Amino acid sequence: MTTPFVDITLIVVIAAALGILARILKQPTIVAYLLTGIIIGAIGLHDGASGELLDVMAKFGITLLLFLVGLQMRFDTLKSIGKTALLTGIGQIVITTILGFGLAKILGFASLPALYIAIALTFSSTIVVVKLLSEKHDLQSLYGRIVVGFLLVQDVVAIFMLIFLVGFQENPESVSIVNFLLTITKSIILFALIIWLSQKAFPWIFERLARSPELLFLTSVAWAFGMSLFVSSDFIGLSIEIGGFLAGVALARSLEQFQIEAQLRPLRDFFIVIFFVMLGASLVVENIVGIIVPALILALFVIIADPIIVLAIMGWLGFKRKTSFFASVTVAQISEFSLILMAMGLTLGHVGTREVSIVTAVGIITFLVSTYFIKHQHTLYHRFERHLKIFERRDANEDIPLPQITKGPIVLAGAHRLGSQLLHTVGKEKLVVVDFDPEIVKGLQAEGYKVVFGDITDPDIQNHVHLDTAYIVISTIPDLEDNLLLIEKILEMKRQTGNAPKTIVTAYTNWEARKLYEAGADYVVLPHFLGGKHLASLIQDGRLDVETVKNWRKHDQKLLATN
Repeated sequence: MTTPFVDITLIVVIAAALGILARILKQPTIVAYLLTGIIIGAIGLHDGASGELLDVMAKFGITLLLFLVGLQMRFDTLKSIGKTALLTGIGQIVITTILGFGLAKILGFASLPALYIAIALTFSSTIVVVKLLSEKHDLQSLYGRIVVGFLLVQDVVAIFMLIFLVGFQENPESVSIVNFLLTITKSIILFALIIWLSQKAFPWIFERLARSPELLFLTSVAWAFGMSLFVSSDFIGLSIEIGGFLAGVALARSLEQFQIEAQLRPLRDFFIVIFFVMLGASLVVENIVGIIVPALILALFVIIADPIIVLAIMGWLGFKRKTSFFASVTVAQISEFSLILMAMGLTLGHVGTREVSIVTAVGIITFLVSTYFIKHQHTLYHRFERHLKIFERRDANEDIPLPQITKGPIVLAGAHRLGSQLLHTVGKEKLVVVDFDPEIVKGLQAEGYKVVFGDITDPDIQNHVHLDTAYIVISTIPDLEDNLLLIEKILEMKRQTGNAPKTIVTAYTNWEARKLYEAGADYVVLPHFLGGKHLASLIQDGRLDVETVKNWRKHDQKLLATN
């Protein structure tokens, strides 16, 4: 007979081992934790006293996860989401819910479990998507900003959905209007109280606590758990999930927001691992055939239908098919909120273990597939490009007319960040700029630059900017596949004509730099190498004095104010 300590140690060791394997295979670690749960469920490590302790630890994980979600929920961020993200997020949720509900009914589910499953299929994983986009350096791209915007919309809807569920009766086939209205009233009062505390009390309190990092950490955890306990009490009657979220919202305006987030993230990560392990353990493996068939059908729906819905909405809003496609492939998985929603439904008695197991299996399948979709989106786009014309309006508002471009010795692909510094250094007459962000293009056109909206890997754009007569092509685009395609085109040009421009491309890792050099790049810019070399030369030459640093500061602050 084992003790809870031994059981939990074995679970953590298995989760760590599978997490390392997932990392090596470049898969989301959530999949590893769910698989850990399936293993411990099969051998019975989650039964008895160990199971009760693990359930409590899982609740800690959910509380901290939603606390940090609330901590990032600043109202100025919500105001800046924009029409595109709002319409895409809401539109995708509504359409997916309707289609998903119909599919679940066809598969034989009762109305309420079918509704739960349909809603679970609407949400996409903010954690997985933002992590992958960050690794690709695409968070600041046009499609990246849109994706982050509508994922934020999904998170807000998911929170309100959790509040809504508390208004349901224990009877899974009925809803109490009185209970629902009472729940909404309590939520509004609580939310108003939280707003008042976030503006009047907490900034003063946490400013003083910030002098002691350990006290700031302990108080933040105490506030998160204490608020969850209060909100889930019989007097309030909401859930610990809502309590954790509201506790985070209360601190979202504090100056210590980022410090609190950094301190609590490791603790959250540990406990949330336990949550996903327990969710995996709830998978009913005895009737695997009864689970895998509907899970595969629902997973295919998420992988195929959700991206098509986003493609259609963004095409209707007037975006080019490439932007729409890149945004659409990010929604080909379900969310952590989907799993939380099903777990909450199981607690309320609205769904059974079979429905939870099916959605968990959908999560495992879609997490795996969507990772490849996002990482290989360029390859997928070039394969399906000609079939995507139906998702692009002729009057696409992203489509900026191509101006007449005179030949320039330097073609700059990407005018954001590193490229913006080149704009201020190289004269306008020498530059031809290509960028895929319409806001940047319009701004540069207003400043008098020769600039073209488009993709530098597009042969029509290459012809329009006279790539064959340029002396140097500089790409500050952070995407490896785009840079490899550009190098391939230039090498092909050299084979055909004997002449080709020198290519300078950008990489963010040593591995990427080696791949680009192997492909034929003349020079690869590694920002951290370049910055280190520049500082080293200044120190060696004795030019890094106080006055020089002050001048740099003024120069850079001026650039930051205009970008």
